[in-house]
Amino acid sequence: MVMLSEFKAFIARGNVLDLAVAVIIGAAFATITKSLTDDIIMPVVGAIFGGLDFASYFTVLGPIPEGFAGNPASYADLKAAGIPVLGWGQFITVLINFAILAFVIFLIIRSATKMMKRGDEAAGPTEVDLLTEIRDELKRR
Repeated sequence: MVMLSEFKAFIARGNVLDLAVAVIIGAAFATITKSLTDDIIMPVVGAIFGGLDFASYFTVLGPIPEGFAGNPASYADLKAAGIPVLGWGQFITVLINFAILAFVIFLIIRSATKMMKRGDEAAGPTEVDLLTEIRDELKRR
């Protein structure tokens, strides 16, 4: 029973709930970023490099077996068949996705920091500032 009450206290703490909300929002945000990368940015990058699907660029590292029934030009077919493939195009796609996600998070944190600074300035002096002013005024008298 003690462990159950400790667990309830742990879950009820604000930072655990904040973390849970952050994970859920982060997962949804990652989906949006993945779509932005896969559906908008990478087709443009692929067109610049001469292909329609940049994520399908790969290098086959091993022999393709005789009985391979899939498309030898398909990264997904080769990978599903267990053939060693270096998916460097997919890796570059993931790196670009990460860079976009990191940049957007940077912009969000930067905006939030600016808003918090404005809120602190609008709130007026802190208690410490007021007590310091009172002390200084009492010393002058």
